[in-house]
Amino acid sequence: MKKIVLTAFILIALIAVGFIWLKPTEPKAIPIQESEELFKNYCMGCHNAQKSSFVNRKWFFGNGRDEIFNSIKNGRQSYGMPPFQNGLSDEQIYGLADYIKQLSSQTDEKEEEYTISESGVHHSEVQDFTVETVVDGLDVPWGLEFLPNGDLLINERDGRMIRYTTNGDKQEITGLPEIVARGQGGLLDIELHPQYEKNGWLYFTYSSPNEEDPKLASTAVMRARLKGNKLVDQERIFLAMPQTETRHHYGSKLEFDKDGYLYFSVGDRGNRDRHPQYLDNDCGKIHRINDDGSIPYDNPFVNDKNARSTIYSYGHRNPQGVCMHPFTGRIWTDEHGPKGGDELNLIEKGKNYGWPVISFGINYNGTTFTNDTAKAGMEQPITYWIPSIAPCGMTFVKGDRYPNWKNNILTGSLSFHYLHRVELEGEKVVNQERLLEGIGRVRNVEMSPDGYIYVAVEKPGKILKLIPQ
Repeated sequence: MKKIVLTAFILIALIAVGFIWLKPTEPKAIPIQESEELFKNYCMGCHNAQKSSFVNRKWFFGNGRDEIFNSIKNGRQSYGMPPFQNGLSDEQIYGLADYIKQLSSQTDEKEEEYTISESGVHHSEVQDFTVETVVDGLDVPWGLEFLPNGDLLINERDGRMIRYTTNGDKQEITGLPEIVARGQGGLLDIELHPQYEKNGWLYFTYSSPNEEDPKLASTAVMRARLKGNKLVDQERIFLAMPQTETRHHYGSKLEFDKDGYLYFSVGDRGNRDRHPQYLDNDCGKIHRINDDGSIPYDNPFVNDKNARSTIYSYGHRNPQGVCMHPFTGRIWTDEHGPKGGDELNLIEKGKNYGWPVISFGINYNGTTFTNDTAKAGMEQPITYWIPSIAPCGMTFVKGDRYPNWKNNILTGSLSFHYLHRVELEGEKVVNQERLLEGIGRVRNVEMSPDGYIYVAVEKPGKILKLIPQ
């Protein structure tokens, strides 16, 4: 009997030891403090520069540790998520997964809202000003444009166009086309025709769905007229091809020049290896058309049967600022680079701006995709930013209300939450300054007809007015 009991005890012990030996061990991860640093360096640039983007998150591919690991390691290209397997070790990726799971469990914590004092004077290097909140209660105010009567049209990225009246009312505009509001897509920029008071045309860009496959979308330009608070006479005058499933890099800013040509940007739509350097597609380009959508006779590739006739320049990544110098009439853009290498460019007819053959940036996962920052036949930026400031929206300071900023460029920084000022002498950058640091993600900046600067901030969305002192 004793032998039987002893034998049974030994068998149970061996089974227990075997179970422990066979049980899979939890994959190793780096310490949480190191993971937080990786999160800041590799994740926050795309995920709204806020930890809160992972709180109460809608997960498309699961929120388990291994599922998050999978998404980080292998990427989700159609969502703009690059693979990190060549830039980070498995231990680092598991550390990121653990940190993200920790963030996603903090459902009761809220991201600190950014506030700017409206009671005091703000001091720049050469121009003092105060700040007034004009409109609040917005989400992502992407496009801004003033009507002749002083009303402000606001394009919310989620697909709503809002009229903010001089009486302080918010009125929604109806008659918009079908819009794909996902990822970086939605209702985007808005611009009035230079002769708006005569012809009533307003222009806007948006991500337009494919009629047969709603998964596909691309940047479109529509013109329409306002009848009360309804859009009428809608005409889609441009649709970028090809339409793709990717959710990012739509562009897309609008600007008329002094001759009445309409310029606008289309991003590379996430296909950097094919779209920007080839002329048989519309992506990664600055385009120029007439106000009715027809093609100017002197566009650089209008006689090239293998090229898209609207293209004015190419080799761009994702320009989200397009504006005209008030005196020279030349078109300038600011452009999102990858991790580092955001650019300020002066657009020349028919020129190649190099993306992705040349760049001052690297991949988001820390790897290198090119060793070249210059090459024959490719344009150099007027200036570039490392690290990326994520420039968005862009205007020249016009008029005499801000005499010490006159003809300076203002652009928003999505990544670092401030308004960026660029001082020029001719076509050379001679000084740069950060304004309103801590303001939040600056989505757009616009000059009003009466010469004031308006700044659009997102999530929570609001419009600020800078009042010179």
